[in-house]
Amino acid sequence: MTHDRPMLGLLLMTGFCVLAPLGDGMAKLLSETVSLGALLFVRFAAQAVFLGPVVWALKLNWRMPSHIFKLVVVRTILHIMGIGLMFSALRYLPLADAIAIAFVMPFIMLLLGRLVLNEEIGSRRLIACFVGFIGTLFVIQPSFTAVGYAALLPLGVALVFALFMLVTRQIAKVTDPIALQAVSGSLASLILLPALMFGQFNDIADLTLQIPNLTTAWLMLAIGAVGTIAHLLMTWSLRYAPSATLAPMQYLEIPFATIIGFALFGDFPNGLSALGIAITVAAGLYVIYREQAIARQIPSTQQ
Repeated sequence: MTHDRPMLGLLLMTGFCVLAPLGDGMAKLLSETVSLGALLFVRFAAQAVFLGPVVWALKLNWRMPSHIFKLVVVRTILHIMGIGLMFSALRYLPLADAIAIAFVMPFIMLLLGRLVLNEEIGSRRLIACFVGFIGTLFVIQPSFTAVGYAALLPLGVALVFALFMLVTRQIAKVTDPIALQAVSGSLASLILLPALMFGQFNDIADLTLQIPNLTTAWLMLAIGAVGTIAHLLMTWSLRYAPSATLAPMQYLEIPFATIIGFALFGDFPNGLSALGIAITVAAGLYVIYREQAIARQIPSTQQ
């Protein structure tokens, strides 16, 4: 077991908030030339390949108690679903819009954290989360008439990843993050490979494998590497801080996604979106300030 260290958890979550939209941006670059199934398979296979030797070198334990392994299987399925829905949404929506819409997730996390894990939310963190969500409303400007129901895909991402985060919180303190990610990558690859074989034989476009050119192959490997590191940081963050503490910090994905979207696709927010980004950043910084204040109190109290 690891004692909570909220500031370390917040710093690790910030790293996740930088790398996660970077991986999504690279996936969006490939979304028109590489099938969804191939992207997912390479993403998780790379995770297993990168971390397997690390587990062996550090002599970490692959084996897990049966009740923990069952949660790992559930977590892996949720992980595949969440990334699959996000990669699908990125075919139709700008990067920042897709991530911003998905940010009903912290509200879902707060509610589930209270109902399922009996975590204390605290009025000030709840207010900070609400203010951050108001900021996302200024950023969200998708045209539902233009993309139709595809605009709802990030809502599915929000629900799936809220459940994913809560399951991760349940097992993060009793499993090594590197071993957990290595096992998850291996399980996901084993789940996806038969699906790809079925899609290849039945000519299902989203479940086919293509031989990529060199640039595409490097980008696909980069997606796997960035995604692996990002989710290691996220898993580590949940070892040190409760989900209610980390929820508002994830709003920082939006400004980072905006920067990446501009660099890769030329998408730049208008004045209202810029205001929303400023609000979300301010809400995240306020949470850091509150955690520092709480850490100085003895005994600590939930705020």
